[in-house]
Amino acid sequence: MAIMKIEYHSEVLDMSRQVTVLYPDRNRVENPDDNDIPVLYLLHGMGGNQDSWLNRSTVERLVRYTNLIVVMVNTDKGWYTNTTYGMNYYDAIAVELPQILKRFFPNMSDKREKNFIAGLSMGGYGTFKIAMMTNRFSHAASLSGALYFDFDNPAAAELGSLSYWRGVFGDISDKQNPNNLLEIAKQSDKKTKFYAWCGEEDFLFEGHQKAVGELKELGFDIEASFGPGKHEWYYWNQQIEKVLAWLPIDFKLEERLS
Repeated sequence: MAIMKIEYHSEVLDMSRQVTVLYPDRNRVENPDDNDIPVLYLLHGMGGNQDSWLNRSTVERLVRYTNLIVVMVNTDKGWYTNTTYGMNYYDAIAVELPQILKRFFPNMSDKREKNFIAGLSMGGYGTFKIAMMTNRFSHAASLSGALYFDFDNPAAAELGSLSYWRGVFGDISDKQNPNNLLEIAKQSDKKTKFYAWCGEEDFLFEGHQKAVGELKELGFDIEASFGPGKHEWYYWNQQIEKVLAWLPIDFKLEERLS
């Protein structure tokens, strides 16, 4: 498994950006397809960056024997959103980055059934948002995702001021805000399979349940899992293994433990 740290110029953001990529070692993969390699995009939470998953989880070890490219991106604290202050993080990650990566890795699959996305907390929101809006991904997984547009929650004030939230999303009092996942969901074609997990002690748990329930009512194919857990890497590290097992890739337990 190669670990590549790539710096590139984003035309969308007009600045240098970084992305970290895990690239499979064909000598460790059984019968690898070198011409059409599946890809998983991993999205970080607030305060994180493109190295958060690499530094704080065991994802590199977990995919060591799997023919899978893992792309870890960086949105700063922009919520994978085209912000009102002119930083178009959504376009940079959802539209521009896949095109840039294809030039680095021509054998990265373009097929929808081989493109996946997952993220935690803020990245859980970004995961569902990007999957719903692009129709690029066959599977999308959120761990402790901030899926419910609720700025009356005291936690929202702890994470950012009103000016910060308005700077990212615009009018946060408007439930029909185009950045509200449930509004985005109404325009989605519902082809993606979704997975959502949240710990019962997590401050996002109540909103998470509301969002999952409403998405199911809208007809989404969403597998929800809840259980003991807080908003911590200890639990996300456990859950990313379950996400990898859920994806339609060759992911074998006996190889992971060797």
